[in-house]
Amino acid sequence: MLVDPANLTAADHFDAAREMAASNRPFLAYLLAEEAARRTADPATAAAIRAAFPDPNLTREETD
Repeated sequence: MLVDPANLTAADHFDAAREMAASNRPFLAYLLAEEAARRTADPATAAAIRAAFPDPNLTREETD
C-alpha cells in the first residue's frame, strides 16, 4: 500500500524514528525525528523530540 508522504503526521514520523533507532539506524531515526519536530506546533515538544534523537554525526566517537 502506498501512502502520500504529505498525509503523514508528526506522530507517524516520530513512530518511524523510534523504529529506526530500535533497528540500529541512527541517522535515519534522526532524519525522521527532525521531520516530526518540524511538523510539531509546540516548540517545547519539538525540542524534546530533537533531544531524544541527536545528530549521530555529532555524537559519534572516532576509533582507530
